[in-house]
Amino acid sequence: MQILIKNVRALLPEGAKTTNIFVTNDKISAITDTLPDNFSVDTIIDGKDKLATPGLVNTHTHISMTLLRSYADDMKLMDWLQNKIWPIEAKMKKEDIYWGAMLGIAEMLASGTTTFSDMYADMEKVAEAVEESGIRAVLARGMIGVAPNGEQALAENCALYEDFNGAADGRITVMFGPHAPYTCPPEFLQKVIAKAEKYDAPIHIHLAETQEEVENCQKEYQKTPVALLEKVGVFNRPTLAAHCVHLTEKDMEIMRKYDVKVAHNPSSNLKLASGIAPVPQLLNRGICVSLGTDGASSNNNLDMLEEVNLAALIHKANNYDPLAIPAGKAWQLGTECGAEALFLPEIGSLAVGKKADIVLWDTTGTKWQPQYDMTSLLVYSASSSSVDTVLVNGEILLQGKEYTTLDIEKIRHAVDKSVERLGTK
Repeated sequence: MQILIKNVRALLPEGAKTTNIFVTNDKISAITDTLPDNFSVDTIIDGKDKLATPGLVNTHTHISMTLLRSYADDMKLMDWLQNKIWPIEAKMKKEDIYWGAMLGIAEMLASGTTTFSDMYADMEKVAEAVEESGIRAVLARGMIGVAPNGEQALAENCALYEDFNGAADGRITVMFGPHAPYTCPPEFLQKVIAKAEKYDAPIHIHLAETQEEVENCQKEYQKTPVALLEKVGVFNRPTLAAHCVHLTEKDMEIMRKYDVKVAHNPSSNLKLASGIAPVPQLLNRGICVSLGTDGASSNNNLDMLEEVNLAALIHKANNYDPLAIPAGKAWQLGTECGAEALFLPEIGSLAVGKKADIVLWDTTGTKWQPQYDMTSLLVYSASSSSVDTVLVNGEILLQGKEYTTLDIEKIRHAVDKSVERLGTK
């Protein structure tokens, strides 16, 4: 299967230029300014007035929580979790998880996200949605060690790895997902580490999200959450840590030492008033920082371009420095750094040999004029409504803003049924 994206302005590692992109099967096979005299392709996509970029990478979601969007807002994190979210999640069935995932995937594809990393329950249903939709995903079974089903959840994460790691033509990979230090005691974390070592899998965990979490951890263990995870041995495995808002200088040195990857969730942290992660300080230490949206109910949406914009703007304001995170770096956080955080070196940029995860943006709108700097326009001016075409693994999943693998009306109807049964409507 060969696709030609013809005469397109492409955002390449060396900058934006007008070129032609050849896709062969699941990879970018050529990026060339001149077309050969004789070439044969199955599909030609006209790139006129389009900007080609790598797909955005969302490194922290609870995608099925899209079902709970607007259900419980304007609350503090623990009040929100304990009194609203966890009780309603206990009522969710497998079909709810599936349709919530389908709704979230539809939203992500339409806004230019081609890869997401998810942590939740009944992850085989999320994997099913990933297989059917064509998107790329890194999945982890969320585990709460203090819950009655903690051991069962760990067994389910093992089964998820055995059944789905490498599935869907390689689009699915699997991590282990202990929820957080405050829900997973050291003895449970050690069991998770042992299983992650057995399967040679990374660990995805919430870390230092709120000041209350840090204070409680210091009171119980006389250590910060970061120091506790170091002592327990979590960081001996490749680790993706979500949030990382409340960090000490020593915490950041520990994270640098173990090459801990960070999933920064600016919208969620702002909405829940959790604080602002010290991203410039992390970057200055060489720590990989990526971007996530968190659960769709703890954030307004799954729009990664909005996260890119916020990452640039809030850190300028928080650090009183217009260069705290410039446009180019903010874009990297949502693409290349996301690929690194998910241990997926084959995605994150447009280059020969990389996976063909490509987004075409319609640049005819007023937000795209004038076109001095395409990266700056993406980060500060454009919106996800400009997404026109999306390819994942060389397959066209969105073309002319129309889905090719998803039945949106069917998804909306099923979501309405789930919401009605859950009693959240």
